[in-house]
Amino acid sequence: MDLEKLAQSIRDFEGVTRKKPIADIVRVFETVRSEYDNAVVDFGDDAAVIDIGGDDVILFAADGIWGKIANKSPWWAGYTSVVVNVNDISAMGGRPLAMVNIMSSSDPESTAGIMKGIRDGIKKFGVPMVGGHMHPDTPYNSLAVAIIGIAKKDCVIRSDSAKPGDIIIAAYDMDGRVGTNSPYSWDTTSFKEPAVVRERFMVMQEIGEKKLVTAGKDISNPGTIGTLGMLCEVSKTGASVDLNRIPCPEDVDFEQWLKIYPATGYILTAKEDNVAECLRIFEKVGIKAAVVGKIENTRKLDILYGECRATVFDFLKDGITGIDV
Repeated sequence: MDLEKLAQSIRDFEGVTRKKPIADIVRVFETVRSEYDNAVVDFGDDAAVIDIGGDDVILFAADGIWGKIANKSPWWAGYTSVVVNVNDISAMGGRPLAMVNIMSSSDPESTAGIMKGIRDGIKKFGVPMVGGHMHPDTPYNSLAVAIIGIAKKDCVIRSDSAKPGDIIIAAYDMDGRVGTNSPYSWDTTSFKEPAVVRERFMVMQEIGEKKLVTAGKDISNPGTIGTLGMLCEVSKTGASVDLNRIPCPEDVDFEQWLKIYPATGYILTAKEDNVAECLRIFEKVGIKAAVVGKIENTRKLDILYGECRATVFDFLKDGITGIDV
Protein backbone atom coordinates (compact mmCIF):
# COMPACT_ATOMS: atom_id res chain seq x y z
CA MET A 1 0.00 0.00 0.00
CA ASP A 2 1.39 3.40 -1.03
CA LEU A 3 0.59 5.49 2.07
CA GLU A 4 1.68 8.82 0.61
CA LYS A 5 -0.55 8.28 -2.40
CA LEU A 6 -3.46 7.28 -0.15
CA ALA A 7 -2.93 10.33 2.09
CA GLN A 8 -2.99 12.63 -0.94
CA SER A 9 -6.09 10.91 -2.28
CA ILE A 10 -7.94 11.51 1.01
CA ARG A 11 -6.83 15.16 1.12
CA ASP A 12 -8.09 15.67 -2.44
CA PHE A 13 -11.34 13.77 -1.92
CA GLU A 14 -14.39 15.89 -2.73
CA GLY A 15 -16.03 14.98 0.56
CA VAL A 16 -13.08 16.67 2.31
CA THR A 17 -12.41 19.63 0.02
CA ARG A 18 -16.06 20.73 0.06
CA LYS A 19 -15.61 21.60 3.77
CA LYS A 20 -13.04 24.35 3.15
CA PRO A 21 -15.53 27.23 2.58
CA ILE A 22 -16.91 26.75 6.11
CA ALA A 23 -14.16 28.89 7.66
CA ASP A 24 -15.06 31.86 5.43
CA ILE A 25 -18.71 31.54 6.45
CA VAL A 26 -17.86 31.42 10.15
CA ARG A 27 -15.72 34.58 9.86
CA VAL A 28 -18.75 36.54 8.64
CA PHE A 29 -20.36 36.02 12.06
CA GLU A 30 -17.35 37.06 14.16
CA THR A 31 -18.75 40.55 14.86
CA VAL A 32 -22.00 39.13 16.25
CA ARG A 33 -20.62 36.34 18.41
CA SER A 34 -21.74 38.28 21.50
CA GLU A 35 -25.30 37.29 20.56
CA TYR A 36 -24.46 33.60 21.06
CA ASP A 37 -24.71 33.62 24.86
CA ASN A 38 -27.00 30.57 25.02
CA ALA A 39 -24.98 28.54 22.50
CA VAL A 40 -22.84 26.04 24.40
CA VAL A 41 -21.62 24.72 21.04
CA ASP A 42 -22.17 26.44 17.70
CA PHE A 43 -20.01 26.07 14.58
CA GLY A 44 -17.85 23.02 14.05
CA ASP A 45 -19.95 20.23 15.52
CA ASP A 46 -22.65 17.89 14.25
CA ALA A 47 -25.29 20.06 15.95
CA ALA A 48 -25.41 23.31 17.88
CA VAL A 49 -26.10 22.96 21.60
CA ILE A 50 -28.51 25.54 23.02
CA ASP A 51 -28.80 26.08 26.77
CA ILE A 52 -32.47 26.51 27.75
CA GLY A 53 -31.84 26.91 31.44
CA GLY A 54 -32.43 23.44 32.82
CA ASP A 55 -30.93 19.98 32.95
CA ASP A 56 -31.64 19.49 29.24
CA VAL A 57 -30.23 21.26 26.20
CA ILE A 58 -31.63 21.64 22.70
CA LEU A 59 -29.63 20.20 19.82
CA PHE A 60 -30.16 22.07 16.56
CA ALA A 61 -28.76 20.99 13.17
CA ALA A 62 -29.37 21.23 9.44
CA ASP A 63 -28.15 19.35 6.38
CA GLY A 64 -28.57 19.86 2.66
CA ILE A 65 -28.53 17.08 0.07
CA TRP A 66 -26.05 17.33 -2.80
CA GLY A 67 -27.81 18.64 -5.91
CA LYS A 68 -26.47 15.84 -8.10
CA ILE A 69 -28.10 13.28 -5.78
CA ALA A 70 -31.39 15.20 -5.70
CA ASN A 71 -31.44 15.21 -9.52
CA LYS A 72 -30.44 11.56 -9.90
CA SER A 73 -32.88 10.11 -7.36
CA PRO A 74 -35.46 12.39 -5.72
CA TRP A 75 -36.67 9.53 -3.48
CA TRP A 76 -33.16 8.87 -2.19
CA ALA A 77 -32.64 12.59 -1.61
CA GLY A 78 -35.77 12.72 0.55
CA TYR A 79 -34.92 9.55 2.43
CA THR A 80 -31.29 10.52 2.99
CA SER A 81 -32.30 13.94 4.30
CA VAL A 82 -33.90 12.14 7.23
CA VAL A 83 -30.94 9.77 7.73
CA VAL A 84 -28.27 12.48 7.90
CA ASN A 85 -30.22 14.77 10.19
CA VAL A 86 -31.26 12.06 12.65
CA ASN A 87 -27.61 10.99 12.70
CA ASP A 88 -26.40 14.49 13.60
CA ILE A 89 -28.56 14.47 16.73
CA SER A 90 -27.94 10.88 17.79
CA ALA A 91 -24.17 11.22 17.26
CA MET A 92 -24.11 13.84 20.02
CA GLY A 93 -25.97 11.57 22.45
CA GLY A 94 -29.33 13.23 21.84
CA ARG A 95 -32.87 12.17 21.04
CA PRO A 96 -34.24 13.66 17.78
CA LEU A 97 -37.62 15.37 18.14
CA ALA A 98 -38.77 16.93 14.86
CA MET A 99 -37.69 18.24 11.45
CA VAL A 100 -38.62 20.95 8.96
CA ASN A 101 -37.49 21.28 5.34
CA ILE A 102 -36.98 23.67 2.43
CA MET A 103 -37.49 22.05 -0.95
CA SER A 104 -37.12 23.30 -4.52
CA SER A 105 -38.38 21.19 -7.39
CA SER A 106 -38.41 21.40 -11.17
CA ASP A 107 -41.43 19.16 -11.83
CA PRO A 108 -44.29 17.35 -10.04
CA GLU A 109 -42.62 13.94 -10.38
CA SER A 110 -39.51 15.14 -8.54
CA THR A 111 -41.67 16.72 -5.85
CA ALA A 112 -43.52 13.45 -5.34
CA GLY A 113 -40.29 11.46 -5.22
CA ILE A 114 -38.70 13.72 -2.61
CA MET A 115 -41.83 13.71 -0.45
CA LYS A 116 -42.16 9.93 -0.63
CA GLY A 117 -38.52 9.57 0.41
CA ILE A 118 -39.09 11.83 3.41
CA ARG A 119 -42.26 9.89 4.28
CA ASP A 120 -40.39 6.58 4.19
CA GLY A 121 -37.62 8.05 6.31
CA ILE A 122 -40.15 9.16 8.92
CA LYS A 123 -41.59 5.65 9.02
CA LYS A 124 -38.11 4.19 9.45
CA PHE A 125 -36.76 6.51 12.16
CA GLY A 126 -39.90 7.69 13.92
CA VAL A 127 -39.00 11.39 13.72
CA PRO A 128 -41.75 13.61 12.23
CA MET A 129 -41.39 16.32 9.57
CA VAL A 130 -43.58 19.04 11.06
CA GLY A 131 -43.33 21.83 8.50
CA GLY A 132 -41.31 23.52 5.82
CA HIS A 133 -41.31 25.66 2.69
CA MET A 134 -41.65 24.67 -0.96
CA HIS A 135 -40.58 26.23 -4.29
CA PRO A 136 -42.45 24.14 -6.91
CA ASP A 137 -41.17 25.91 -10.05
CA THR A 138 -37.38 26.07 -9.98
CA PRO A 139 -35.10 24.80 -12.77
CA TYR A 140 -33.40 22.44 -10.31
CA ASN A 141 -34.11 20.07 -7.43
CA SER A 142 -32.76 20.80 -3.96
CA LEU A 143 -33.58 19.81 -0.42
CA ALA A 144 -32.40 21.03 2.98
CA VAL A 145 -33.68 19.83 6.34
CA ALA A 146 -33.27 21.22 9.86
CA ILE A 147 -33.78 19.14 12.99
CA ILE A 148 -34.07 19.68 16.73
CA GLY A 149 -33.30 17.18 19.46
CA ILE A 150 -32.83 17.06 23.19
CA ALA A 151 -30.08 15.75 25.46
CA LYS A 152 -28.97 15.94 29.06
CA LYS A 153 -26.65 18.92 29.45
CA ASP A 154 -23.84 16.91 31.01
CA CYS A 155 -24.17 13.99 28.58
CA VAL A 156 -23.64 15.74 25.23
CA ILE A 157 -20.94 14.16 23.05
CA ARG A 158 -18.89 16.99 21.54
CA SER A 159 -16.20 16.83 18.88
CA ASP A 160 -13.87 19.52 20.28
CA SER A 161 -13.01 17.74 23.54
CA ALA A 162 -10.56 14.98 22.55
CA LYS A 163 -7.31 14.95 24.55
CA PRO A 164 -3.84 13.50 23.89
CA GLY A 165 -3.73 9.91 25.08
CA ASP A 166 -7.38 9.21 24.29
CA ILE A 167 -8.08 6.00 22.40
CA ILE A 168 -9.77 6.29 18.99
CA ILE A 169 -12.69 3.96 18.26
CA ALA A 170 -14.28 3.49 14.81
CA ALA A 171 -17.77 1.97 14.78
CA TYR A 172 -19.81 0.87 11.75
CA ASP A 173 -22.96 -1.01 10.90
CA MET A 174 -21.31 -3.52 8.56
CA ASP A 175 -24.65 -4.92 7.40
CA GLY A 176 -25.04 -2.61 4.42
CA ARG A 177 -24.48 -2.10 0.73
CA VAL A 178 -22.88 0.52 -1.47
CA GLY A 179 -25.53 3.01 -2.56
CA THR A 180 -26.77 3.03 -6.14
CA ASN A 181 -26.45 6.83 -6.36
CA SER A 182 -22.86 7.17 -5.18
CA PRO A 183 -19.88 4.84 -4.71
CA TYR A 184 -19.21 6.70 -1.47
CA SER A 185 -22.45 5.96 0.33
CA TRP A 186 -23.20 2.88 2.43
CA ASP A 187 -26.89 2.12 2.90
CA THR A 188 -27.50 0.42 6.25
CA THR A 189 -31.13 1.36 6.84
CA SER A 190 -33.51 1.26 3.88
CA PHE A 191 -33.86 -2.54 3.93
CA LYS A 192 -34.00 -3.04 7.72
CA GLU A 193 -36.95 -3.11 10.08
CA PRO A 194 -37.54 0.21 11.89
CA ALA A 195 -36.95 -1.36 15.31
CA VAL A 196 -33.44 -2.48 14.29
CA VAL A 197 -32.60 0.88 12.70
CA ARG A 198 -33.76 2.87 15.72
CA GLU A 199 -31.86 0.68 18.18
CA ARG A 200 -28.64 1.16 16.26
CA PHE A 201 -29.07 4.89 15.81
CA MET A 202 -29.88 5.49 19.47
CA VAL A 203 -26.90 3.56 20.83
CA MET A 204 -25.02 6.85 21.13
CA GLN A 205 -27.55 8.11 23.65
CA GLU A 206 -26.61 5.26 25.98
CA ILE A 207 -22.91 5.94 25.47
CA GLY A 208 -23.46 9.63 26.16
CA GLU A 209 -25.53 9.09 29.28
CA LYS A 210 -22.92 6.71 30.66
CA LYS A 211 -20.22 9.33 29.90
CA LEU A 212 -17.99 6.74 28.26
CA VAL A 213 -16.37 8.93 25.61
CA THR A 214 -14.41 12.17 25.56
CA ALA A 215 -15.43 13.20 22.04
CA GLY A 216 -17.23 11.89 18.97
CA LYS A 217 -18.69 12.53 15.52
CA ASP A 218 -20.78 10.64 13.03
CA ILE A 219 -18.73 9.64 10.00
CA SER A 220 -20.07 11.85 7.22
CA ASN A 221 -19.14 12.89 3.67
CA PRO A 222 -15.38 13.31 4.38
CA GLY A 223 -15.22 9.60 5.24
CA THR A 224 -13.54 7.92 8.21
CA ILE A 225 -10.15 9.70 8.10
CA GLY A 226 -11.64 13.03 7.04
CA THR A 227 -14.18 12.94 9.87
CA LEU A 228 -11.47 12.12 12.40
CA GLY A 229 -9.52 15.00 10.91
CA MET A 230 -12.37 17.43 11.62
CA LEU A 231 -12.54 16.16 15.21
CA CYS A 232 -8.80 16.66 15.67
CA GLU A 233 -8.94 20.08 14.03
CA VAL A 234 -11.49 21.52 16.49
CA SER A 235 -9.92 19.65 19.44
CA LYS A 236 -6.52 21.15 18.51
CA THR A 237 -4.87 17.73 18.61
CA GLY A 238 -3.36 15.21 16.26
CA ALA A 239 -3.82 11.47 15.86
CA SER A 240 -2.28 8.29 14.55
CA VAL A 241 -4.48 5.66 12.93
CA ASP A 242 -3.48 2.06 12.19
CA LEU A 243 -5.19 1.21 8.91
CA ASN A 244 -4.90 -2.51 9.67
CA ARG A 245 -7.34 -2.06 12.54
CA ILE A 246 -10.15 -0.36 10.63
CA PRO A 247 -13.03 -2.81 9.99
CA CYS A 248 -13.93 -3.06 6.30
CA PRO A 249 -16.55 -5.16 4.46
CA GLU A 250 -14.95 -7.94 2.43
CA ASP A 251 -16.52 -6.86 -0.86
CA VAL A 252 -15.59 -3.15 -0.65
CA ASP A 253 -12.28 -1.64 -1.78
CA PHE A 254 -10.43 -0.35 1.28
CA GLU A 255 -9.65 3.12 -0.10
CA GLN A 256 -13.26 3.45 -1.17
CA TRP A 257 -14.35 2.41 2.33
CA LEU A 258 -12.21 5.10 3.94
CA LYS A 259 -14.12 7.70 1.87
CA ILE A 260 -17.59 6.24 2.33
CA TYR A 261 -20.36 7.91 4.29
CA PRO A 262 -21.48 4.79 6.18
CA ALA A 263 -24.94 6.06 7.32
CA THR A 264 -24.46 4.35 10.69
CA GLY A 265 -20.84 5.04 11.57
CA TYR A 266 -19.01 6.93 14.30
CA ILE A 267 -15.56 8.11 15.30
CA LEU A 268 -15.17 8.29 19.08
CA THR A 269 -12.39 8.98 21.56
CA ALA A 270 -12.33 7.48 25.04
CA LYS A 271 -10.14 6.95 28.05
CA GLU A 272 -8.52 3.52 28.19
CA ASP A 273 -10.70 2.39 31.11
CA ASN A 274 -13.93 2.98 29.14
CA VAL A 275 -12.96 1.40 25.82
CA ALA A 276 -14.15 -2.15 26.58
CA GLU A 277 -17.57 -0.92 27.68
CA CYS A 278 -17.95 1.17 24.52
CA LEU A 279 -17.12 -1.81 22.34
CA ARG A 280 -19.57 -3.98 24.29
CA ILE A 281 -22.46 -1.53 23.86
CA PHE A 282 -21.89 -1.29 20.11
CA GLU A 283 -21.61 -5.07 19.79
CA LYS A 284 -24.88 -5.47 21.70
CA VAL A 285 -26.84 -3.69 18.95
CA GLY A 286 -24.95 -5.26 16.03
CA ILE A 287 -22.46 -2.48 15.30
CA LYS A 288 -18.83 -3.43 14.69
CA ALA A 289 -16.45 -1.27 16.72
CA ALA A 290 -12.66 -1.41 17.01
CA VAL A 291 -9.76 0.52 18.49
CA VAL A 292 -7.98 2.08 15.52
CA GLY A 293 -5.54 4.61 16.98
CA LYS A 294 -4.73 7.25 19.54
CA ILE A 295 -5.07 11.01 19.94
CA GLU A 296 -1.65 12.64 20.05
CA ASN A 297 -0.16 15.92 21.25
CA THR A 298 0.59 17.08 17.71
CA ARG A 299 -1.33 18.99 15.09
CA LYS A 300 -1.03 16.21 12.51
CA LEU A 301 -3.20 13.25 11.56
CA ASP A 302 -1.03 10.33 10.47
CA ILE A 303 -1.99 6.98 9.00
CA LEU A 304 0.10 3.86 9.69
CA TYR A 305 0.43 0.61 7.79
CA GLY A 306 3.01 -1.80 9.14
CA GLU A 307 6.24 0.18 9.58
CA CYS A 308 5.12 2.94 7.21
CA ARG A 309 3.65 6.27 8.29
CA ALA A 310 2.23 9.19 6.28
CA THR A 311 0.65 12.51 7.24
CA VAL A 312 -2.83 13.11 5.84
CA PHE A 313 -3.52 16.48 7.49
CA ASP A 314 -1.05 18.96 8.98
CA PHE A 315 -3.32 21.39 10.78
CA LEU A 316 -0.54 23.93 11.22
CA LYS A 317 -0.36 24.29 7.44
CA ASP A 318 -3.78 23.47 6.09
CA GLY A 319 -7.06 22.51 7.69
CA ILE A 320 -10.29 20.87 6.62
CA THR A 321 -12.89 23.40 7.80
CA GLY A 322 -10.43 25.99 9.12
CA ILE A 323 -12.63 26.55 12.17
CA ASP A 324 -10.71 27.74 15.24
CA VAL A 325 -13.10 27.17 18.13
